Amino acid sequence: MKLVPLGDRVVIKQLVAEETTKSGIVLPGQNKEKPQQAEVVAVGPGGVVDGKEVEMQVKAGDKVIYSKYSGTEVEIDDEQFIIVKQSDILAVIE
Repeated sequence: MKLVPLGDRVVIKQLVAEETTKSGIVLPGQNKEKPQQAEVVAVGPGGVVDGKEVEMQVKAGDKVIYSKYSGTEVEIDDEQFIIVKQSDILAVIE
């Protein structure tokens, strides 16, 4: 199955959080927050959204940082994805 986002929507897949810090300290599971970094899987066509022309600024394969409580989580073929609006993406990691 393939997800095809509509309008200014972007499908992202959350990157796996590291379980140890750079100094080697192991983080217990309950104290970890979800990372806000993800990889773009699919991008909508953009177009006119709410009366405004929207040009898509991200592309599939980009690594991005997104708003903490944004998007809709979906599970397809035992994989977790998040569908967000492009405006919920804060930055592209280069």
